[in-house]
Amino acid sequence: MNALPPIPAPYATADWRRRIADLYAAIRDEPDPETGWRLWHETRSRLFRDHPASPLSETQKARFDAIAVWPYDPAFRFEVGLVAAEGPSIEFELGPDGTMRARPVARTHGLAGRLGAELTLWWIEGYGGGLFLPFRDASCGNGSYGGGRYAIDAIKSSDLGLAASGRLILDFNFAYTPSCAWSPDWVCPLAPPENRLDAAITAGERDPSGDAS
Repeated sequence: MNALPPIPAPYATADWRRRIADLYAAIRDEPDPETGWRLWHETRSRLFRDHPASPLSETQKARFDAIAVWPYDPAFRFEVGLVAAEGPSIEFELGPDGTMRARPVARTHGLAGRLGAELTLWWIEGYGGGLFLPFRDASCGNGSYGGGRYAIDAIKSSDLGLAASGRLILDFNFAYTPSCAWSPDWVCPLAPPENRLDAAITAGERDPSGDAS
């Protein structure tokens, strides 16, 4: 891989977000899911290792090789329907950044037969908005980060989009760990009770504690 060019500190976070947005656009254009997943893993690992907006400290970067992941498993790729959902907004605590409010807008249809339950998609309230789908599963604390992982986060442009059928693509091989798992400098919104699965999702990013402790 080519080295990243110099990035001015004030632009670092904006550059990170642009690169992640470009990455997910390339994944959506890739017809083979596993090829897209390999690009996702390689690119994120490179950014974690080299980018100034990485959640890793310089000490962590010096001994970091790649993000730990499970091998790609097509059994954890789903195309799901969406059923409209309503309910009160909830607040996700963000530490020094205050709170993030989000309201439920949809419930998946098509996961329960394999995973034992469906998941709620939340709409982030405030300027711009966007979908947010955090989840916890039986692997949390036993292979993946104990606080859960993200499948969709519009703020980070992490969204695999819709299939040709018009159904939502939820590929848990792309499930990623929030930044707070890598550094105490971050406080991340975690999955509410309705997004907790009894099944173990042995796909996507693994617990980073061995890489970033």
